[in-house]
Amino acid sequence: MTHPMNKLSKTRGLKPGSVVFVGVKRTDKVIINIMSFTETELEERNVEKIEDTFPYRDKAAVTWINIDGLDVVENIEKIGKHFGIHPLTLEDVANSRHRPKMEDMGNYCFVVLKMLYANHDGGDIESEQVSIIFGKNFVISFQEREGDVFDPIRERIRKTEPRARFLNTDYLGYALIDAIVDNYFSILENVGDKVESLEDELVSDPGPDRLESLYEVKRKIIFIRKAVWPLREVVGGLDRLDSELIHEQTKVYLRDLYEHTIQVIDTVETFRDMNSALLDIYLSSISNKMNQVMKVLTIIATIFIPLSFLAAVYGMNFDRSAGPLNMPELGFRFGYIAFWGVAVIIAVSLIIYFRRKNWL
Repeated sequence: MTHPMNKLSKTRGLKPGSVVFVGVKRTDKVIINIMSFTETELEERNVEKIEDTFPYRDKAAVTWINIDGLDVVENIEKIGKHFGIHPLTLEDVANSRHRPKMEDMGNYCFVVLKMLYANHDGGDIESEQVSIIFGKNFVISFQEREGDVFDPIRERIRKTEPRARFLNTDYLGYALIDAIVDNYFSILENVGDKVESLEDELVSDPGPDRLESLYEVKRKIIFIRKAVWPLREVVGGLDRLDSELIHEQTKVYLRDLYEHTIQVIDTVETFRDMNSALLDIYLSSISNKMNQVMKVLTIIATIFIPLSFLAAVYGMNFDRSAGPLNMPELGFRFGYIAFWGVAVIIAVSLIIYFRRKNWL
């Protein structure tokens, strides 16, 4: 779930707007997908060269260009120069360690988000940065690797006709952000199931492996929180944005998306509190278990205190022939049996006393 941060030093000393890839190379090649559509027509294709996207800038249609792979910075620079994207925006696109944010650049809006994935085995959660730029008639999305949560959006564009709603690039940008937020809920459901199962396990068997699971869930929650917490500012900023790129009919959907974002954040905070409570339950269970062990040992030690005293007294080396007061009971015919009788009576009496006190 963590990413190496040492590559951030690559940008040290460079002038602002220098496009330098910061992150881990995730794909062997750059995949460029284009969806260009009007109300009744749709063109969808994959292209090899970034130059193949240039004709769509002035095309009388809405074009969604999705680029998988950020390590080839030349592609980012070329498409940025052709579509009139500011160098500082391109610098943020190439930096996969960037905090989620939204910026109004006048002729386009720029949004940075974190897309989360859960491993197939239910293990670690992985993060991928998604940068979305939407202008008057184009939407450009940059991803670190192939594969995303946008397939339902692609299917809606293919099957919906007329596509009047998608002809507003702000709505298409909203749909992409909404798909990322919806995916957060599925990630949180898996975390919630893990938290609930841990709660039952901690009550029944608070072993050391449970503590390891607790900290694993804690790391996941912190990782998710870091990705979703700034999202409230992003969506809220889009809703409050006074720009001709954001239409009034789209703001209704943005407000609904804002509510979903608040719900995600509240869920994360709830899981965070639950995980802290589970840690308290674990510590209390371990403490109670230790108290029970100490209680049993204390009772056993208490029973053996008078018996040890008797054994110590009659284990002393007194010479009975030296005088009548030198342990005359050592000469009793049934002294050994009497000793054990007294020891058993003392032990049984103490056990009965402890049971009456509800200590056993």
